Amino acid sequence: MKPQLFLSGALLACAALYGCALTSSHADFSIEAAPSSITVIPGGAAQTLSIGVSQLGGASQSVTVTAGAVPAGVTVTPATFSLTIGSLAQISVSASAAAVPGAAGITFTGTSGSLTHETAVSMTIASASTTASLSAASYDFGNNLVNNTVTGTVVTVSNTGSAPLTLDPALTGDPSYTIVSGLSCGTNLAPGAHCDMVLNYLPAAASAPAAQMAMLNMGFDDVPAGTPQTVAISGKSFALPAGIVAPTDNPQVALYTMTLPFPGSVTIHFGTTAGYGLQTWTQSTDAPGGEVSIFVAGMLASTLYHMQAAVQFSNGIAATDADHTFTTKTALANMRITVTTTTTARMTPQPGLELLNPLAGNPSGVVVTDLSGNVLWTYANPGTPGLNFIDGVKTLPDGNFLLVIGPSSSVSLTGAFAPGTITELREVNLAGDTVREITIDDLNSELAAAGCAECAVKLDNFHHDVEPLPNGHWLAVANTTRVLSATSQPPLTGAAATTVLGDVIVDLDQNLWPVWVWNEFNHLDPNRHPMQFPDWTHTNAVVYSKDDHNILVSMRHQNWILKVNYNDGVGDGSIVWRLGTGGDFTLAGGSDPADWEFAQHAPAFFSANTAGVFSLGVMDNGDDRIFPGGVTCGSAGAPPCHFTTVPVWQIDETAKTATLTFHQILPAGLFSNFGGNAERLANGNVEYDLCSVASGPNGPFSYVYEVTSEASPQTVWSMHVSGTFLYRAFRIPSLYPGVQW
Repeated sequence: MKPQLFLSGALLACAALYGCALTSSHADFSIEAAPSSITVIPGGAAQTLSIGVSQLGGASQSVTVTAGAVPAGVTVTPATFSLTIGSLAQISVSASAAAVPGAAGITFTGTSGSLTHETAVSMTIASASTTASLSAASYDFGNNLVNNTVTGTVVTVSNTGSAPLTLDPALTGDPSYTIVSGLSCGTNLAPGAHCDMVLNYLPAAASAPAAQMAMLNMGFDDVPAGTPQTVAISGKSFALPAGIVAPTDNPQVALYTMTLPFPGSVTIHFGTTAGYGLQTWTQSTDAPGGEVSIFVAGMLASTLYHMQAAVQFSNGIAATDADHTFTTKTALANMRITVTTTTTARMTPQPGLELLNPLAGNPSGVVVTDLSGNVLWTYANPGTPGLNFIDGVKTLPDGNFLLVIGPSSSVSLTGAFAPGTITELREVNLAGDTVREITIDDLNSELAAAGCAECAVKLDNFHHDVEPLPNGHWLAVANTTRVLSATSQPPLTGAAATTVLGDVIVDLDQNLWPVWVWNEFNHLDPNRHPMQFPDWTHTNAVVYSKDDHNILVSMRHQNWILKVNYNDGVGDGSIVWRLGTGGDFTLAGGSDPADWEFAQHAPAFFSANTAGVFSLGVMDNGDDRIFPGGVTCGSAGAPPCHFTTVPVWQIDETAKTATLTFHQILPAGLFSNFGGNAERLANGNVEYDLCSVASGPNGPFSYVYEVTSEASPQTVWSMHVSGTFLYRAFRIPSLYPGVQW
């Protein structure tokens, strides 16, 4: 209760009506109590009164207050006390269990010198009652594992009466349940109080599909008949089946399968010791008794590994499988790579693995290594390796790889598709199993059935690249030929009828059905052909722009990167802009034309945003580089005729400017005449692949560099590969999306 000041009615009236001072020539005081009535319960909580004295006149004085007689069993604390004028005292009034119910009063007498005043408080001693309630009549622990403890608050007990509640909680039934005494109700509960009953569920054996049942009886004493005081307890216990580890067709990949008795997720930890150190991604099942199978990949060949599944059930229970061992097999002989790596002292490369796409050498296909060059995963060219090249390998969100398989794109000019040639798009898993695929013949049949105007084209070959989209579509690059002349559409002026090789981009939906087609013959002038005509455009990359939903197309033989109005498959295919010499942008920070890209490969976004003002990098091979007027390449004091660069531009699509923000010009000895790519790493460094450095006795040679992004780049890490061309090389976090090694 808040303190109160008590003033006599006469003095209050004086102050209110006349503004008079609260003084008097006669010393006196008043005494008052609040509240004026209370109710106490035998054995219940104490009630509180406030006693105050106020000065009515004269000098300040001290008042002694004494409580009068009270019924047996009632206690007033304190019974005697002193107050100065204008102060308050808090008084406690309680009734023992022996107090007799009825009405009574308490008189408080204040004495100061010869002055005495009283105030009275009426008191009711109520009859005590014992009542209680439970928050629930049952509690289900749900699913549990054998030998696993689950703790739950099964019920809250409330004393709803005016007397203390006596309890004697007890469990009957399945012995898997026990009371957690330190967290549960005791044997007494005060009126108005609450307490919880907390149980442990620790099954010693599996019961599923049957439930394990028990009854919790609160053992209330002296409560009205029919008062609920039992809680039905239930739960199901399961044994976690041991995991199964099996080999796959890939000599360096195991398949780890767990059967989960109820919904949950699985992560595999693995390593060359029982300390593990590496982990897969996490896969889950929502089905009771569902299987979770995870490929364990990223292991050295011919090495014993330990692996263990960690299970996190959706109800919060965690468990681990037993430790398993698995010995990888010898890597395929035709997929062994000759590689050395170097890390610069006191520098740290971006963690992860290196995804390599070796081409037209030994090996040829897909190779994943660690940053020390150890081979961890491979996929070889199918069929005859010299015919069926894998290029444009991409990782997918489901952990699979997307591959382009086909011969050189220029084969279409001669029609020399040898027997056994494979040309298809293929999705494979970590075991190397084909998940789905589409051949060029399948796609031609679908295009004929689709019947759209742009679909009226016969495709010869998939080549160079395929772009997986966020919506699950694939953007495929394929080529086609058309005989052009002065009277053809489009017209080719100043030349006899010529078979020209161009490219087509096809949007394949989740069912691998064509839903959008872009044919370069319908959008570009064939009379512009700066390099190796009639292999007219030689498209080698398509890149999706997430911000405006359009695509970038890299055309090596045009020395251009184009933005095309794709608009997620509803764009009209018009060319938004052309980047490169003779294109739509002004070059800043470099010399036009020499510092544009020539015969380039694989543009990539170097910024999070992909439209408006953004950063774009590329592998500038430089085969047909053009120099400013008056400069003769290779002459004294002039640059060599052939050199490769790695440019990064800040692109301003509105101002149509391309400003060089990074530009590593490589020495002539590192000229790479085809292939390669460049990307920005998570640590801000730049990685690039020099696919085809001049061959020597042990060639061909490829180099991959991670360098700082400063004006004078410093090499952080490098890889040297001999015996094959690395068409592309990417730093990936691990073999599992979202998992960093």
